[in-house]
Amino acid sequence: MPPWARERAAVAAHCKRVREAVAKHRTRYLAKARPFLAKLRPAGLPQKVLYPFGGADLLSALTTYPDAKEITTISLEHSGDPRPALTLRGAELDAHLTAAGKHIAGFLAYANSKSTTLMKLQRGPISGELALFVAALAVHDLEPVDLRYFSIEPDGSLRYVDAATVAAHHGKRGKRRSSGWLRPSSSPAFANYELSYRARSKGGAAASARGAVRVHRHIAANLANAHYKREGPLALHLRAKGKVAAMTKAASYLLWSDDFSEIRRTLTEQATFMISDSTGVPPRYARAAGFTQTTYGRYSGCFFKKRFVRSHDAAFKALWAAQPRRALPFRYGYPDRDGHFHMLVATR
Repeated sequence: MPPWARERAAVAAHCKRVREAVAKHRTRYLAKARPFLAKLRPAGLPQKVLYPFGGADLLSALTTYPDAKEITTISLEHSGDPRPALTLRGAELDAHLTAAGKHIAGFLAYANSKSTTLMKLQRGPISGELALFVAALAVHDLEPVDLRYFSIEPDGSLRYVDAATVAAHHGKRGKRRSSGWLRPSSSPAFANYELSYRARSKGGAAASARGAVRVHRHIAANLANAHYKREGPLALHLRAKGKVAAMTKAASYLLWSDDFSEIRRTLTEQATFMISDSTGVPPRYARAAGFTQTTYGRYSGCFFKKRFVRSHDAAFKALWAAQPRRALPFRYGYPDRDGHFHMLVATR
């Protein structure tokens, strides 16, 4: 067998699987979601997007806000180290690429992932977070330009990771962001990332013809009040962004909980527009902040059978019942408890 033949075959098979999954997502989901969402977005939206509890979901952020210049996702998962993948050979490479391909295909089929899956993707030589982020770029005909890692300083500014920082953390593992979460296999240096991207080259087009370079930052953080302090580094970093467009979905109803009131406050203070499923900001807090909430699809109750605030569930049911039924032709986050698609648009 020629040198590297097995590795080339494994990579080719993986790329074929991913291309097929991308094509299906574009046909079955994006073709419905993109024009629908485009009609909802008002002119003059902030060019910075905040997506708390975003997991590895750059995909939905790009679908919801395709023209954003800066997207910030925040979740418990670490971004991950891209380097170990380069050491894989033979059957080991084949096995890990097969697993990564299955995760990507599953993610593209439903446009979100289970928390248990995301937690597991932090482990192993192929970073699942990075794989899903790059797959999202492929879906939207975008290409990566640069990848950097950073930490957040006490004043909210960013400190970018250099070779000395990577060396200092060599052999260490990052800390889990929640007691119920798996610890990542990568070092603390690779927790938060900044990915620059632009439109993919077509027909040899020069970089200048592909539009401006845009940025996605993923921050590994626990957004519970015990960790997300109003004057803490992350809150200061987000506050410095000023007004933002926001979104969240499949967020475990954490914004319903008073244990997450500070990130809810960040959203109600800084967002001028927000799209979510029912895991978004409850009506009580949205009204107090001056938002008008418009419903789409149907909502007959919380997707979770346990661990939710009944008063907020009742308020959401009343909100949907009070408005005319507006069609929603695709899933956006959780369905309701009866399997109905639903969406909430908050404006002010």
